[in-house]
Amino acid sequence: MRAAVLTKFRAPLELASIADPDCPEDGVVLKVLACGVCRSDWHSWTGSDPDVSLPHVPGHEYCGVVEEVGARVTRWRRGDRVIAPFILACGQCPSCAAGNQTTCPTQVIPGFTHPGAFAERIAVPRADHNLTALPEAMDPALAAALGCRVTTAWHGLTGRAALQPGEWLAVFGSGGVGLSALLLAKAIGARVVMVDVVEDKLAHASAHGADATVNASTCDAHEAIREITGGGAHVAVEALGIAETTVSALKCLRKLGRMVQIGMPAGKHTQMTLPMDAVYSGQLALYGTRGMPAWRYPSLLSLIEAGQVDLTPLIARRVALSDASTELAAFDGPTPPGVAVITDFAQ
Repeated sequence: MRAAVLTKFRAPLELASIADPDCPEDGVVLKVLACGVCRSDWHSWTGSDPDVSLPHVPGHEYCGVVEEVGARVTRWRRGDRVIAPFILACGQCPSCAAGNQTTCPTQVIPGFTHPGAFAERIAVPRADHNLTALPEAMDPALAAALGCRVTTAWHGLTGRAALQPGEWLAVFGSGGVGLSALLLAKAIGARVVMVDVVEDKLAHASAHGADATVNASTCDAHEAIREITGGGAHVAVEALGIAETTVSALKCLRKLGRMVQIGMPAGKHTQMTLPMDAVYSGQLALYGTRGMPAWRYPSLLSLIEAGQVDLTPLIARRVALSDASTELAAFDGPTPPGVAVITDFAQ
């Protein structure tokens, strides 16, 4: 099969013909319909993710059609269109039994611990515990974008911070996660301030429902948010994983505010100095979140199917597999609005 292989960090991916994946006994092999190109893939590309060893096939935001079914799989058949969370849980441990599959101690993560979906096919183990059927009318490109950014934002807003209608949400970073958080928060009925340093991204956010925007390159973002919201945001989402925006996200909150760390801290940002005086005096709550349990997919898909949220503004570029290297390198600087999704695996 054709795949884009990472053979050297910060180097173009090698387009190669590699062996088709073996079908796990408890899993399936999918023909990949679409795969998003995510900032987390960039962390792999730069060598910042300790789970990645070379050579490696990236790609963790995928959907596909079942081509092979393992002997122990009971829920899926050849021809089913499915999506999977990027964290594949075992479904049997105490964490999974409690509904916290994203903390499964034996989790499998295609694109990081296992070969990913920058390829024509991908093996997905633990299929009965993790796969969800795709609505027939859903565009594969949109479904792929759900796999990390939308699901993580949804779980962060509803499963962690419990965002309520009428509350103010401040989103730091208007990339894929940030834009997802905006669209989902508006569906919930919250008011949203988007923070970035790229005017095109802020304009894009305004065009898709942001109540206010802040260019952090021209002001102290947390002070601007406090003024806009009349005392501070109820909830803040940090979607970049860097120290400066994490500090600002905490400082922008009103008392009893909740902050969700969605951006993945890597490199020098794994260690941060945070304003714990603000946490203490404001009685703030700080949540980390990563992915979304598979059991929460149906509620999100139902929201989309019912027309309560339009996520199509997420998709900015439909690209070929050969474009993956360019898209990854673009994360080194400010990226344009929207996300890129690989939909052509022949080029």
